[in-house]
Amino acid sequence: MLVDTGSSFVCIAGAPYQVTSTSVPTGDEVEVTSYSSGTLIGDGYYDTVTLSADLVVTEQFIVVDTSGGIAGVDGILGLGPEDLTEGAVVGGSEDTTFPTVTDNLYLEGTISQVVVSVSFEPTTSEEVTNGELTFGGTDPTKYTGDIAYTPLTTTYPASYYWGINESIAYGSTTILAETAGVVDTGTSLILIASDAYAQYQSLTGATEDEDTGLLCITTAQYDTLEDLTFTIGSSSYALTPNGQIWPRALNTYIGGTSSNVYLIVNSIGTPSGEGLDFINGYAFLERFYSVFDTTNSQLGFATTEYTESTSN
Repeated sequence: MLVDTGSSFVCIAGAPYQVTSTSVPTGDEVEVTSYSSGTLIGDGYYDTVTLSADLVVTEQFIVVDTSGGIAGVDGILGLGPEDLTEGAVVGGSEDTTFPTVTDNLYLEGTISQVVVSVSFEPTTSEEVTNGELTFGGTDPTKYTGDIAYTPLTTTYPASYYWGINESIAYGSTTILAETAGVVDTGTSLILIASDAYAQYQSLTGATEDEDTGLLCITTAQYDTLEDLTFTIGSSSYALTPNGQIWPRALNTYIGGTSSNVYLIVNSIGTPSGEGLDFINGYAFLERFYSVFDTTNSQLGFATTEYTESTSN
């Protein structure tokens, strides 16, 4: 399953869904839009969803994809806000929403607060899966220091998702003044407004690689790469030079050359000031522990033992 804070439904796609005694069809056609996977159409059901032996939702609204599946995954575990489910039923009321799997774990008394925490770790192998989700709280073994929280943004459209305000600096140069954007587990890269991206490219001396669509730098340029610092509230999170590059062991998986150095910062496709000027994706989250706190309408971040890892 794709762990996706940019959408809010549990979707079955790519794997056959077997109707059993717990399956209750709703007769609804549902349209799901995800930052990570685009749009899929499916049939609505209520069914039991088991995340682990201790995390079972007995009556979860799910969507069984009928539009062709999603390449590479069997479905989506949507961890976004409930608002993202609004108006998804084709021909239904625009005001209709559905509790997310995290909401239902709380409503059914399994967890005491509507919180899910995410731990990702850098990896150099497709076979190594080392992420962990904690529902209802945090796992102190997965982070260092304290978790710093920031309120969710009120700027639309970032406010519709897990949106926050932040600024970004490359070295001592601010490339994106404080603005609104989103944090998304389902986005691989760090995406920033096109004007900020142009500045970043200029400052790093990178060139755009036709094969991968990523920025590419020489090893000499990597040696002079500076920190990319995200200021969120009163806290700053520095992405080291090694944290700014695609894992070199995985270059060929994205159509790249094994000896090249590719950057994980790319353009969001629109200039700053649009209300959604950045996406802090997996490349950011594998270096910082994150807490998605619906109960208190906030997001939290903390450093980890991998924040300054040189695994890439």
